[in-house]
Amino acid sequence: MAVSKPTKSQVQSALERELSQPAAEVSIIKLVDGLITHAYESRASDIHLDPDENVLNVRLRIDGVLHHIFTLPKDIHPEVVSRLKVLSGLRTDEHQSPQDGRIKFTTLSPSRTEKGQRLSFDIRVSIVPTYHGENAVLRLLAEQGQAFELENIGLSERDLKIVQTAITFSYGMILVTGPTGSGKTTTLYTMLKKLNVPEVSIITIEDPIEYSVKDVNQIQVNTQTDLTFAKGLRSILRQDPNIIMVGEIRDEDTAGIAVNAALTGHLLLSTLHTNDAATTLPRLLDMKVEPFLIASTVNIAIGQRLVRRICEHCKKEKELTAAEFESLKKSIPEAAEINKKKFYYGEGCEVCGGSGYLGRIGIYEVLGVTPTIKKAITEQRSSDQIEEIAKSEGMTTMAQDGLKKAEAGITTIEEVLRVMHE
Repeated sequence: MAVSKPTKSQVQSALERELSQPAAEVSIIKLVDGLITHAYESRASDIHLDPDENVLNVRLRIDGVLHHIFTLPKDIHPEVVSRLKVLSGLRTDEHQSPQDGRIKFTTLSPSRTEKGQRLSFDIRVSIVPTYHGENAVLRLLAEQGQAFELENIGLSERDLKIVQTAITFSYGMILVTGPTGSGKTTTLYTMLKKLNVPEVSIITIEDPIEYSVKDVNQIQVNTQTDLTFAKGLRSILRQDPNIIMVGEIRDEDTAGIAVNAALTGHLLLSTLHTNDAATTLPRLLDMKVEPFLIASTVNIAIGQRLVRRICEHCKKEKELTAAEFESLKKSIPEAAEINKKKFYYGEGCEVCGGSGYLGRIGIYEVLGVTPTIKKAITEQRSSDQIEEIAKSEGMTTMAQDGLKKAEAGITTIEEVLRVMHE
């Protein structure tokens, strides 16, 4: 792919010039390159190309929220999708089946890197047939997950100490939980980065591999060759690893092998789809893992969400009215513990694109499996009961952590409400 030397304003104006031309004269190569570069410059994590009856809508997911950016002529829709298929090595003659591919994109981006520095990143491409034609979603795998350190992802002092202690163990399980898009993979990669030293062997099995990590053996799940999480994990155990990362525990087979790996002297990191840290433990029971095995192997469970940070360039203070404060307490009971009613918001400026937000940070709850929690697991207590025990032992819930970050002016009350009620 040709390498240009755009600035942010140049990228935007080049795109606008291209889009202003008649559909027959639009350069599809320049258009696709320009869209990807513009998305990168806008800090987008995803590009959505959604065909409608008469147009092709382009949306960017920035800080977790989708924004409509461009409307392209429907005439060029097949050519845009075809270009993406060529770049990602997909079949251009297949229009009725979903296809997944990967692009290695190269550009020069002085606004976010040192001037003249070549920038390369991977893009995950998903194309599916819809009523109005093929829909394409591009995930930009640039920088995120590699730039973070454990100390700056948003963990409180107490939670950070628990996590730092847990990753020093030579065996057991560290489970990260939350819905899709809550930053679980980034948290796992951040821990791997901390653990990645020459003295240990780290092997991962992922679906898909999001980022390439130096000196870590990464395996991609492949359903076509029957390489599942469970089969891959069995093979990994014969590779003499110290640390294993499993992208997700989805079924009974994977759960059983993961627990056995954690019991036999391996530190195992993985994710589960549950709403909070306490629900993680009964979820393993649902996967037919014996209670005493869960109590013996799980070191910590981390529940998390991502909230948008307030833009520091347009941050303003505001005070909640009595009615607003009462409404907040009804939505988040933990708000009753707040002593002050002054919070912050972003007014919107050029730097944040008028949104009032710039970047994201995690809100967390870290449940350490203490002797009391172990007893509750073996007695098969409910997730609510386990959460109450954890809170009595000092655990801060995600809602409490979010409210603390809102009080500190890191995020807004509205953001905490949004992610807690999604």
